[in-house]
Parts: sequence; C-alpha cells; structure tokens
Amino acid sequence: MTGLLLDGKVAVVTGAGSGVGRASALRFAAEGARVVCADISLDGAEETVREIEKAGADGRAEPVRCDVSVEEDVVRALDLAAERFGALDVVFNNAGIPTPRLGARLEDHTVEDFERLVAVNLRGVFLGCRHAVIRFKSQGGGGVILNTGSVAGLVGWGGSVYGATKGGVHQLTRAVAIEGAPFGIRANAICPAGMPYTGFMAAGGLGGDAQTTAAAARQVGATHPLGRPITAEDCAEAAAFLVSDRAANITGVLVPIDGGYVAR
Repeated sequence: MTGLLLDGKVAVVTGAGSGVGRASALRFAAEGARVVCADISLDGAEETVREIEKAGADGRAEPVRCDVSVEEDVVRALDLAAERFGALDVVFNNAGIPTPRLGARLEDHTVEDFERLVAVNLRGVFLGCRHAVIRFKSQGGGGVILNTGSVAGLVGWGGSVYGATKGGVHQLTRAVAIEGAPFGIRANAICPAGMPYTGFMAAGGLGGDAQTTAAAARQVGATHPLGRPITAEDCAEAAAFLVSDRAANITGVLVPIDGGYVAR
C-alpha cells in the first residue's frame, strides 16, 4: 500500500490545459494516477504534462487535443488512455465554456450562443459519459465518472443558458449513476460557485489580467458565507477524493464547492 489515493488508476481529464482541469490532472498524478490530459488546446495539454513531469511523475501523463463536442475526439482520448496505460478507470468530464457575455439575459443570447454552450457543456459531457460507460462495461470491473457541474445549475442566479446546460449535466450525472450502479460504475459531479479563480473567469468577462482577475475573484468570494474565492485547487481536491476508492459508496451526488453559498 502506497497511501496514494489514486495509485495505479488511469484517468482522462478533459479541459486539462488550464484551470480546474490542469489542477485536477496535477493532483491525480501526484496521487499516483496515470493521466491523459485532453484539451482543445494541445499546447495547454502539453504544458500540463510538462508540469506533471516536473513534479516527478515522468511518463505518467500523455497530452491529446480534444474538442469535447466532437465524438471522434472524445473516443480518441479514451482510446489513448487504454492504449498508453493499459486500461481506463476514471473519466473526468471537466471541459466547459462560460456565458459568452457577462450579465447577458436570456433574450440577449443568440441561437449561436445557445448551440455553442449546449455543444460543449452538455453534449461534451454526454459524449464523455456515453463512451466511458461503453468502455467500463467492456472492460468489466466498473469505473468512475466525474462531471463538472455548477452552482448555476442548482440555483437561479443569472447566466440562464449556461445554468441550463449545467442543470442538464446534473441530471445526466444522476441518471448515469443509477444506470451504472449494477455494473459498478459510479458518477458524481462537482459544482463550483462563482467561476473558480482561473482563466475561466476572464473568459466569462470577469477580470482579464492577473490583478483584475484576482480582484474579481475576491469580489465573487465575498458573496459566499466563508468569504473566500473558489480556486481550481479546491475543485481538484474534491475531484481526487470522489474518483478514488475512498468514495466507493458515493454515487449520484452533486457536490457544491461554494463556500456555503447554496446552504443559505
């Protein structure tokens, strides 16, 4: 026994080129996992692999370009894990995009906005879940799916279309948990609040440069009962536990990482 949470596990992490995905890939590798780092930016995925290797996990990570809205890309990422490391144990469907314009109301969204948000945030998770279940069943022995949802899918707080895609992720997570249970397949979701303190904030129109992003993160964090911004590392810690065998009897749950926001 090594004491590592994920010793011997093989994981695919989407959106691994930055933010929560990168932090989680690093955490998984530090806990003994071999990780396929999938991202629409191959440069970002490769940088994550370099960081994993720099931390002393040489040969335990592999980058791949993956647009999660494209089925062939998702299949390729999962196939790479099995081919490179011999099996697949964990799929973390983390990749997502924010509302394209901060503060946009429902009527401000274009059909193109809607279709892009659904394609990445919901279809991407559907494809990851679908092909994870297919592979887990063919391998036997179960497996673990983790999805990135959002507090925006638990409560109404603006970002209507984004929140709707995350609500879909939550329901999909529950359904996969129930359907997968007889096969030893677990499925859970983490639900960050206020966009984690990452480049995701800037993409949604909060921040930009590091100083402005930090100020925006503090402002968002101040709305949480604990009063602190949510970080990518906060999410990664929860993710590592939920995909580990220590969470063997936890499935179908939506875990808010929100400083107590939804407990009000």
